Amino acid sequence: MGRLSLIIFLSVFLLIFDYYCYRAILSVFKKWQPRTKLLFSILWWSYTFGLVIGVFASIYLNLYLTLRAVILVAFFLTVGSKVVMLPFLLIDDLRRAFIKLTKIRKKRKQKAVQQTTDAESAKETISRSAFIVKAGIITAAIPLASLSWGIVSGAYDYRIKRRTLILPNLPRAFDGIKMAQISDVHSGSFYNPRAVLGGVEMLLAEKPDFVFFTGDLVNDRATEMRDYQDIFSKIKAPLGVYSTLGNHDYGDYYFGKAPSAAKAKNLQDVITTHKLMGWDLLMNENRRLKVDGEEIGVLGIENWGMGRFPKYGRMDLAVENTDDLPVKLLLSHDPSHWRGQVLEKYPQIDAMFSGHTHGMQFGVRTEYFQWSPVQYIYKEWAGLYQAQNQQLYVNVGYGFLGYPGRVGILPEITIFELKRA
Repeated sequence: MGRLSLIIFLSVFLLIFDYYCYRAILSVFKKWQPRTKLLFSILWWSYTFGLVIGVFASIYLNLYLTLRAVILVAFFLTVGSKVVMLPFLLIDDLRRAFIKLTKIRKKRKQKAVQQTTDAESAKETISRSAFIVKAGIITAAIPLASLSWGIVSGAYDYRIKRRTLILPNLPRAFDGIKMAQISDVHSGSFYNPRAVLGGVEMLLAEKPDFVFFTGDLVNDRATEMRDYQDIFSKIKAPLGVYSTLGNHDYGDYYFGKAPSAAKAKNLQDVITTHKLMGWDLLMNENRRLKVDGEEIGVLGIENWGMGRFPKYGRMDLAVENTDDLPVKLLLSHDPSHWRGQVLEKYPQIDAMFSGHTHGMQFGVRTEYFQWSPVQYIYKEWAGLYQAQNQQLYVNVGYGFLGYPGRVGILPEITIFELKRA
């Protein structure tokens, strides 16, 4: 199914779903005056069709970023609240269907008795239906409130995560050195440059010796960085800023997977943006960091992900001429690459740094406990992991994608202190 066909299918499905909710609400408020019902109907369907048109425009037109963000906010709040209401509506419909089937099977009683029973039953049905549907409406307000709060409070609530990274073969000159990591900027989703700058200033205040950026600078197009390039250009470090590409940086979701001139130009523009910001973009290659005559390796590959995600990465190229380095740090956007290839075939990698999961931008994360629905998709989705003598750190991201906020899983700036064993 093509992209347009999928969007049309989803739009039709959402309209049918919307009609189902609309009829359920009208069935509860039967005492409304005709004028009130008409006004409600006009407002309901104007908003629904306006939202569908807005989503199409956000995908296919170069809308101003703030307008696109507003449309996506409205979309997620609307769909999220109605999905929560749906089980209540289904329960009510099933209950009423069961009552009707039961009546059909019952033997007919005397006409007068039956009429009385029917009247009482109808009253009970209406009363119970009203209770169930109203309960659904009230319950739907809970995700509406939490998702709204996630937009207002969580989207730019940057948090510093501090980790000590123990590397047994770390040269003495690097013992105690400070490294920072950010990931998944997704500049096309931003709508508040001042808040974005605040996060960059938090990172700079930590004064890291070197910085990693682990992919997804944009959602789809290089032009999304237009309003944010100067902000991220401020990220500097004495030993350099090293970056890699994520699955969104190639334009596959906008231009399609087939090669095209427009897609190639877009990718080249993304690569140029890294260079203009002073970031050293690693495309299946490596660099040597030198301090007081001692060296460690920084390796970076293009996106490599399990399943449907692209496998542009070439580890064989990234590890070339690194056998003499005592420590090798790998930038690879997708954490599934760790189990999919690194652990099995490249035991010389000491630590890998990833992003990609966003922690699904929803869940619980404390010092001693973390949970998110994304853990049922990715075994390694947030924080530090170890297998054998290799380590992986997954950063939950600086930006956001789709839902323009975060609930429980806040945007992250990771600060590592490198230590010898």
